[in-house]
Amino acid sequence: MREQINGLDLYFEVHGELGSSRIPLLLIPGAFMGTGSMAAWTSAFAATRPVIVYDQQGHGRTPDTSRPMSYEQFADDAAELLRALGVERADVMGYSQGGGVALQLALRHPALVGKLVSLSATYRRDGWYPVVGEVVRQLSAAAFAGSPVEKAFMEHTPDPAAFEAYMDKMKVLNVEDQQISDDEMRSIAAPTMVIVGDADGVRPEHAVEMFRLRGGGDEQAAASGMLSGPPPARLVILPAMSHVGLSGEAAVLVPMVTAFLDDVPPPTPDLF
Repeated sequence: MREQINGLDLYFEVHGELGSSRIPLLLIPGAFMGTGSMAAWTSAFAATRPVIVYDQQGHGRTPDTSRPMSYEQFADDAAELLRALGVERADVMGYSQGGGVALQLALRHPALVGKLVSLSATYRRDGWYPVVGEVVRQLSAAAFAGSPVEKAFMEHTPDPAAFEAYMDKMKVLNVEDQQISDDEMRSIAAPTMVIVGDADGVRPEHAVEMFRLRGGGDEQAAASGMLSGPPPARLVILPAMSHVGLSGEAAVLVPMVTAFLDDVPPPTPDLF
């Protein structure tokens, strides 16, 4: 399906029935990725809740425009899509670049966001290992020749110069990244789940700091050894897991994310 959103001919999909008793989940793919890249996540989540997934500016089946790119603008696009669909509130999960967009959506449009899941994303440029920026700086249109990214772009915009311009904008977006302050992170109202891999492009220290800024850590639980209720923030670090590898771990992560979205009480075994 398509919707005219902030000057974009934006492609999106809805899996399940909006307006049901279940709050929908908005999935935001990562850099250069379209809706198809989230198929495993979409099908898994759609078994229990409506799912909305869409292609960001220049990604997948949404053509690029002359409009500049920014995380803030992408968040505004997501907000307008939810409003166009009549969704007053959604849980939001974003991967990599999409996770950064999800953070901005929660900051800029807090009334629209119920719960927030950041999958392999950062809130500041220095959250990435420095080598990540070095690799992004070297990306070019030629590096994507014959790739699914180029193929998808050429289907709606068969213009090599336009593809090169898109690549240049994407490099700037991802090298400059975003700079959300600690105070802004603390101000986010949505309960938050932070997920990274231990071999991720995201530094584990950054993920822990994000978790703490979102209210993570429970001294009462530390003292008693037990959680008294669902915590406001959750942290997952998967072992032997890279940035790209994490995107394929739907089977492992969907049950954890679902428990978070559904406020499933934390289990406590009877030991004594």
